[in-house]
Amino acid sequence: MKLGLEDKAVVVTGAASGIGAAIVRLLAAEGVGALVLVDRDGDGAGRMAASLSVPGEVVVADLTDPATPATVAAAAKARFGRIDGLVNAAGLTTRGSVATGQPEVWDSLFAVNARAAFFLMQASVNDMLARGAAGSIVNILSMNALCGSPDLAIYAASKGALATLTRNAAHAHMADRIRVNGINLGWVATESERRMQADQLGHGAGWLAKAEAAMPLGRLVTAEECARLAVFLLGDASVPMSGALIDLEQKVVGGL
Repeated sequence: MKLGLEDKAVVVTGAASGIGAAIVRLLAAEGVGALVLVDRDGDGAGRMAASLSVPGEVVVADLTDPATPATVAAAAKARFGRIDGLVNAAGLTTRGSVATGQPEVWDSLFAVNARAAFFLMQASVNDMLARGAAGSIVNILSMNALCGSPDLAIYAASKGALATLTRNAAHAHMADRIRVNGINLGWVATESERRMQADQLGHGAGWLAKAEAAMPLGRLVTAEECARLAVFLLGDASVPMSGALIDLEQKVVGGL
């Protein structure tokens, strides 16, 4: 199967660790033309770029800053002349329920999970339109967007907003050959999730074993599994798929 990534310049947010890092590594392994690594962890993103066998540009940026999408797009075009693909992998999972959610949590989650992703899509789409070029965008969503656990109400809402924007953008730009798809990702034990569960939520070192024991496959979904799907969606092999929100989880919605 040919993915057709050799001449593509792809922007990946959250590229220093977790889901974003797994996607970056697989894109490089598949011979993508160039990568723009976006993360607030400059050291981590720098180490990732240095480990790659393909050209990489690091943009150290905070996605809560409204100016960041324009900064990222400018850096990508200055170094590589274009944006052919975008993966919105960065995200915050701060807890906030209907009963306990705070305005600052709402603002930060929507700033990163929805607003930044939208304006990165806008910048990418406008570059593709200006060049009359095809392109592909992949948004990392969440199974929580379908409802969400009580303590993730605000997070679920932010991912639900991005899910709607994913399909809206796909509908708006299908005739422009710009595809936009999303992955409703299940529970993944990323570095940040491990810290959240063990330390911030106080579940201790044994949380992962308990979580895995409750899953049908006896484990959580892996970052590498998400990366495989994201890279497929970025590549030409997935044409003409657009507007798809794919569940990557061990539980089927509606199953009893």
